[in-house]
Amino acid sequence: MVDATAPSENNALLRHAATTGNATSAAVLSASSEALSAYGKFAHIYAPAQSPEWVSTWIDASKPDAVLATLSANGRPVMSVALEVGREGPFRIARFLGGKHANGNFPAVDKNWLATASAGDIDVLVRAIGKARPDIDLVAFDRLIGDFKGLSNPLLKLSSSPSPNVALAVDLDGGFERVLTRTNGKKKRKRHRSQERKYEAVGGARRTMAHTTAEANAMLDAFYAMKEQRFGAMGITDVFADAEVRNFFRKLFVDALAQENPSFVLHGLEVGGKYRAVTGSSRAGNRLVCEFGAISDDELAYASPGEYLFFDNISEACDQGFDIYDFSVGDEPYKRQWCDLEILHSDVLVPLTVKGRIYALGLKSLSRAKGTIKNNATMWALIKRLRSGVRGKPAAVPVEDD
Repeated sequence: MVDATAPSENNALLRHAATTGNATSAAVLSASSEALSAYGKFAHIYAPAQSPEWVSTWIDASKPDAVLATLSANGRPVMSVALEVGREGPFRIARFLGGKHANGNFPAVDKNWLATASAGDIDVLVRAIGKARPDIDLVAFDRLIGDFKGLSNPLLKLSSSPSPNVALAVDLDGGFERVLTRTNGKKKRKRHRSQERKYEAVGGARRTMAHTTAEANAMLDAFYAMKEQRFGAMGITDVFADAEVRNFFRKLFVDALAQENPSFVLHGLEVGGKYRAVTGSSRAGNRLVCEFGAISDDELAYASPGEYLFFDNISEACDQGFDIYDFSVGDEPYKRQWCDLEILHSDVLVPLTVKGRIYALGLKSLSRAKGTIKNNATMWALIKRLRSGVRGKPAAVPVEDD
């Protein structure tokens, strides 16, 4: 592991402890190999994007200005957050590692501490970040999930606002037959059989999970190509285009193969010797989270390979005992065909400077505007049509574009 250190002007500012009357303290460290090792040993409960695997892999792939902020109670660590510090215009912002790829965020915590966690405790952590790194204008805890494994998110002890993007999910209670009963299952089964016949006419379909490095790389190669084509057609910036992001996901999913029960898994639908749909998922407690997915825009797009793959993915999630299949952020028709749960994420913005307060106001206004547009079906459809028109080609099938 390569140590991730702050810029040279901040090297002397990387540790600070703040203490309250109830013996709560916070330490802020650069993401050195020693700090990452301690983080991995401490982490008890965490959402995927704050897992030791995600944190260390993102740091290794993108070399960000990263810090680990740890809260302790009575000398014992109880919560830790891994953040990257970056510039947004004239502002310096601390966010969760992974940017837009980090969703449904929940920090690493000791669950026994959560019952007594308070806003004052979280304030100690944030103030320590500000004193250790006075160059940071704003700490942005984005896309926080309200609860994880039945536990309340301690970061939501602070004032929050709704994230503009809803997350959609499927309640798997009662198994796959029950799911189908609630979601027009007769039509879904008929369509699944029809799709299968179409695939058989061109060599047959094969759904697989990546078990080897070669399989994982092949699926990711196909996924990146699909995403590049689809985002280009829709006039959307490809958030998977950067080499650092691609290397991150390669290492994340390949390294997970060494685990007995991999935290991150890839599924692909191969038709006629070619991947036509790929999904990447995380196993997060009682839920299987679809972190990303894409389909190939080719001669078989009319047969909806993504829809076919989701049918089998959701069925398998039921067989494996998951309670929820989580499509993650983004409200799209293909998700609504399955989903009966809406998961609302929240944003906590904590300004540390005057500049940070100004930026926080701007971010909240922008978030409200996005929420208004995306909650208006007519307006959102118009925006997507206009966006696609910029590139001159509308997308044949909607995909997540947040």
